[in-house]
Amino acid sequence: MDATYLLDTATEAARAVGPRLRAAFRSRPGVATKRDFHDPVTEHDRAAEDTIRSVIGARAPHSAIVGEEGGTTGSGDLVWYVDPIDGTANFAAGLPFFCVSIAAAVRGELVAGVVYDPVRGDEFTATTEGAWCNGEPLRSAGATGDREAMLLSSYPTPLDLDEDGDVALRRYGRFLESFSAVRKPGSAALKLAHVAAGWSDAAYGTRSHPWDVAAGALLVRRAGGVYLGDPLVKGDYLAHVGGFDLERSVLAEVAPRELSPGGPPAPPAR
Repeated sequence: MDATYLLDTATEAARAVGPRLRAAFRSRPGVATKRDFHDPVTEHDRAAEDTIRSVIGARAPHSAIVGEEGGTTGSGDLVWYVDPIDGTANFAAGLPFFCVSIAAAVRGELVAGVVYDPVRGDEFTATTEGAWCNGEPLRSAGATGDREAMLLSSYPTPLDLDEDGDVALRRYGRFLESFSAVRKPGSAALKLAHVAAGWSDAAYGTRSHPWDVAAGALLVRRAGGVYLGDPLVKGDYLAHVGGFDLERSVLAEVAPRELSPGGPPAPPAR
């Protein structure tokens, strides 16, 4: 299957859950927890993933799906990474910063992805050929240094505090002192989409799962930005717009050193 077909499948699946998520938004749905009370889930997460799986299953039946709610099903060279609501805490509380994230990888290489913001109607898409928002080419460009840059990061999370304690707090303090602005909006996929669009300058996260970052990583790279870390393995990531001076940034101390599978970033879209 070519990348265009895979992207069409991902966008169809993402759009299919849009009406449900918009209707449920700000209804204060019931919330259960998974790992702990910082890790919420709603009935809409599970129902949305079921819908996405149905669309993918109909269009690409001989593939594997790795979903946040349903785990891994199927097998094959084609693997889908699905987060039905990235930013569930925001969705449940009524804060409009959440999205649907779906990516496709063939033999370990990301080839298509969509990050869909159902509230704003923004649809960020990428293939190996480029990246777009609502059909318009994306160019990941912005600040060149910390003093002019906006950083999007959920660091330090409760797990970071448990593991690193005061070290994490001091590091966060350096972020606050170094960057023009630091925000914790609460959706890794949408943060990466905003870096791809040049609406923010850098994003950093720890212990992220592939369903959180796979689509966003492809967006950043194909828009001409830089994504460090392996988006297909749970771990830390760092992304920034093209032209940002990472070596002189406070983020250099936390930057993953490897460039993950998928190759170097694309040249900026024109």
